[in-house]
This record gives sequence, structure tokens and C-alpha cells, in this order.
Amino acid sequence: MVDVKGRWALITGGARGIGKGAALFLAQRGCNLILQARKAENCTDTAEKARAYGVEVHTVGAEFSDPDEVKKMLSAIDALGVDVDIVLNNAGIQVAYRNEYLKTPVSDYEESFRINTIAPMMILYHFLSKMEKKGFGRIVNTTSGIRLEPEQAGYSASKAALDKVTMDIASKYDDTDVCINITDPGWCRTDLGGPHAPNSPESSLPGVVVGAFIDDRRSGRNFAAGDFHGMTLEEAVRKAEKDIPVYTGSIGF
Repeated sequence: MVDVKGRWALITGGARGIGKGAALFLAQRGCNLILQARKAENCTDTAEKARAYGVEVHTVGAEFSDPDEVKKMLSAIDALGVDVDIVLNNAGIQVAYRNEYLKTPVSDYEESFRINTIAPMMILYHFLSKMEKKGFGRIVNTTSGIRLEPEQAGYSASKAALDKVTMDIASKYDDTDVCINITDPGWCRTDLGGPHAPNSPESSLPGVVVGAFIDDRRSGRNFAAGDFHGMTLEEAVRKAEKDIPVYTGSIGF
């Protein structure tokens, strides 16, 4: 299992919900953090709580619907002069629930893809080349298990696209110490999931972070939080490495 103490992790959407929980989980284990939200000050509470564990924390702001802001954020992170070893692309948006789904506007797709697909892949591409050079890295993109709901077409399509491009590039890094995987937190009571979701944000742990700790040089797996609910981190890592299959390109993964 990877020891994250002293390493640096970028967590997008780190101000609240699942991103905040993941950040504090890593901080408890000595991992330094870079937290992103639309505005850096939105991460103040997460940062203060993380620093209580004795780690270093930086906060950055970026609106992911604007690729130029993503570029500026990446430049600002580079200027910090730290090596980012772990990326948890957690930030995302569910733009609308369309009961009249045959009237779904083009804007649902445009905004969803910019935030849920393009921004995380810009981040992945940026740090992947650095990780490849130093021979270590962990990237986990957050997906969704949503299916058969045309009412949420923009959201589900953008997550399906993220799955595809993530798994395709993961195939190029399998059997290296740069591990690229996806995670599905499940339907949780967050700002995105809404108050009626069946699961608490806490139920997503340790599943949403297990991809940061695996140490078996495998890429292309979906670490669904429900598979790890109630486990210790050590148990979760053993299960992730032993029981979760690697994507092979077959339909229905």
C-alpha cells in the first residue's frame, strides 16, 4: 500500500461533500493538499481542518466551465514548486433534471462536458506527463453509475465520455507506477446528489480514495464506493488489488 505521508494531492471540488471528505481522509494520513473550488476561499474550512493534522495546504480557485481558468489554475499550481503525486478529479456538475427530456437544451450538454469531461482531462494531461517522467503518480477521475435516465442526459453523457477517455488512456499506463482509474461514489446526499439521496457522503470512503493507495501497477478499474463500504483502508486496498477487474474494452464495463 502506498504511503501518502509527505506527498502532494490535488483534489478538485475540495470545498465540500465528497471532495472535502477525501481531502481530510488524506490529510489524516499525512498527505499535503492542493484544494480547488470555484473560489479559493470556499476551501477555507477544509483547509483549516486539514492543517490541524499537520499537513501543508494550498487553495486555488477556478471555474471549470472556462478552459482558460483551468489553464490559469494549472499554471498557479506549477508555480507552487511542489510535485503533485495524486490527482482526485472530484469536481462535477449536474446541470438540471429535465422531466420533459425531449426538450433537453444544447446548453445542458455544453456545460456538462466542459466541467465533467474537458476540465478533468485537461488536468489529467497536464500532470500525467510530469508523473510519467518521475515514474510515479495516481489519478482518479470521478464517474457516476447513473443509467437509463434521459432526464439527466447532459450529466450522464459527460460522465460516460469521461469514463471512455480515462479508460482508454489508462490502457497505455497499465503495468507502470502511474495508475489511472475511476471511482463511483454512489448516490450521496451532497449538493449535486440532493437531500433525498440514499447514502451519506461518508459512505463514499474509503472507496473514492482507494485509487491513491493501490500499489500493484494496474490501471483501468472502477472503484465503486459501495464495494468498499465499511472496510478499513487496508482491507479496501487488498480488495481493490485482488477483486476489481481491469477494463478490457468490452461493452458493459
